[in-house]
Amino acid sequence: MSDPVLCLVVYAVFLAAMAAAHFFKTLDNDLGTAWRTAFAVGLAVAVLLFLIRALYPVVGGIALTLAALYVRHTGHETEAVDGMIVGSVMGATAAVPFVMTSVHAASVIAAMMLAGGVAGYGITFAVFHVADKRRQIAFDVATAAIAIIVAWLPTLATRYGIRERYILLAVAAAMPLIVVVAVFRQWPDVRAELRHESSLGFLSDSDVRTTAHPLLRLGRGGWADRRAHREFVRLANRIALRKRQQRNRTDDVARLYQLEIIKLRMQIQQMSVIDRAVLNAGGGDEGASDTMTRDA
Repeated sequence: MSDPVLCLVVYAVFLAAMAAAHFFKTLDNDLGTAWRTAFAVGLAVAVLLFLIRALYPVVGGIALTLAALYVRHTGHETEAVDGMIVGSVMGATAAVPFVMTSVHAASVIAAMMLAGGVAGYGITFAVFHVADKRRQIAFDVATAAIAIIVAWLPTLATRYGIRERYILLAVAAAMPLIVVVAVFRQWPDVRAELRHESSLGFLSDSDVRTTAHPLLRLGRGGWADRRAHREFVRLANRIALRKRQQRNRTDDVARLYQLEIIKLRMQIQQMSVIDRAVLNAGGGDEGASDTMTRDA
């Protein structure tokens, strides 16, 4: 397989893998405004890179950081890993035009994937963990610098004899795996937050494990409707996320998050009541049917 064809195939598979990683993390099939914006902004960055291709690590690192800032202000509030997903997709899209115009397209795509992932992660991380505006700006500048550095890594790797296609394959495989690892690393924190919700009476003990566990939450979790359970998991995990983010916010923002938490608590309680009613009704119907059969 020629390098241009390989690059296009890897790009398509990479998008599918990141979409799957996004679903694994959020249980949401809707890629939303952030992804649509990522594709549009990625194409805009591609034009800039095409004009200044000689300095693509520097231009790409800065442009993708600025693009991540734009996506952050136009998309939904997310976690740092979600920002990494969007950023890496944005970076890969920005490098696609190099497939037909550069003999080093594989290393360029790998470089932009890395730079976009770092930019998206760093910019989104700063929103929820750096409250002071000046420190946030400094953090964003540092993110741009790191994005530039990682964009040079594929070029440095080729100087040590590593083939460009292997670099691209390694980067494209690593990015979705990072998302999966991040989900498992968050598992203890999410479980602790949901156990606290259970102690307050907003969540049943039986739902804590199936809601927090990265694999068990993919199933029905004892619910009558799989889709309802997934929506329940999304809402419960959003409560856990907001409770973690609330600790690093100003009083005004923390109060807004608390209002959202109260609303989400009411929603998951109502969903639990409805599910129990459906299960009880189903059990009653089965019991009545068995009795009629025995009488006959």
